[in-house]
Amino acid sequence: QVQLVESGGGSVQAGGSLRLSCAASGDTDGVFCMGWFRQAPGKEREGVADIIRRTGNIEYADSVKGRFTISQDNAKNMVYLQMNSLKPEDTAIYYCAADSSTCGLSRYWYDDWGQGTQVTVSS
Repeated sequence: QVQLVESGGGSVQAGGSLRLSCAASGDTDGVFCMGWFRQAPGKEREGVADIIRRTGNIEYADSVKGRFTISQDNAKNMVYLQMNSLKPEDTAIYYCAADSSTCGLSRYWYDDWGQGTQVTVSS
């Protein structure tokens, strides 16, 4: 099992930037993939980006391509989400997730989740 703690959320104006961090602890050697998800009020949780721990292969949701960047520091067991050109529709709680065997933007594939961090973008 992996414990995940997100940080870095906050309130920004449209066009601004935020950098989210996710600290992983526990059985991190067993992690195959790390993902960032978000959930807006009244909406389902959706995948934003994911990264394969060993290879660094990355996938983005179409809605964030060119604006968000996922990265990792395996030595520190950290995953980051740099969010630029933020839009009001990016407002959501952002979650970090980990899985031991699969990777993708479906929330059903991930075993471990953080508590989330709120991102609010005003127009």
